[in-house]
Amino acid sequence: MQKTFVIGDIHGAHKALVQCLERSGFDKKNDRLISLGDVSDTWPETKLVVKELLKVENFILIQGNHDYLTLQWARTGIKEALWLDQGGKATVESYQNEMSTKHLKFFKSALPYFVEDERCFVHGGFDVKQAIHKQKKSTLSWDRTLFAAALKAHKINSKKPISKFKEVYIGHSPLIRYGFKKPICGGGVWMMDTGAGWSGKLSMMNIDSKEVFQSDYVYKLYPGYYARK
Repeated sequence: MQKTFVIGDIHGAHKALVQCLERSGFDKKNDRLISLGDVSDTWPETKLVVKELLKVENFILIQGNHDYLTLQWARTGIKEALWLDQGGKATVESYQNEMSTKHLKFFKSALPYFVEDERCFVHGGFDVKQAIHKQKKSTLSWDRTLFAAALKAHKINSKKPISKFKEVYIGHSPLIRYGFKKPICGGGVWMMDTGAGWSGKLSMMNIDSKEVFQSDYVYKLYPGYYARK
């Protein structure tokens, strides 16, 4: 039987991705993997991350804000200074300044969100008062208001759904900034970014059993390397 897993922000950490896939027993041929976005930037192996994810036959990519910026560079060749300082430099170096057509197609395939069986997968968040299909892509990639509401709900142990969805899965906002090392849930919203793009671990979860699989601390996998300023 096919299992479905969701994974948080990878940020160029191929070694962490491989650890999560191995530790979860993920079957690249039969299981499904949903990435909440930000597969690129920060750590030095974005190219290898994409190569690894292309091996997964049942894969869905949600566009993160870093993925959007990576795609803009791949399309235009323009390297925005802010993006380079926030981890983009590592992506450019990973591709040696030029992305292949196959990998460009990968980034182009990213969805703004994905909904199935009353579950919603989105990178940043959304306005719960508005239908998700009516919201701006920039909101879906950058929003943190849903995260803030979910974090508050978690702290008071509220099970009342924040949105119309049975479950929502988001990345984008690193939980390590709030003292959490593993994914948490509040108001039906699962927060999956456990800081792999910073000093935390990469997390992957079976959406049915809620079993979590984590990498080692990513900075220990890439000693002496860090691309953000």
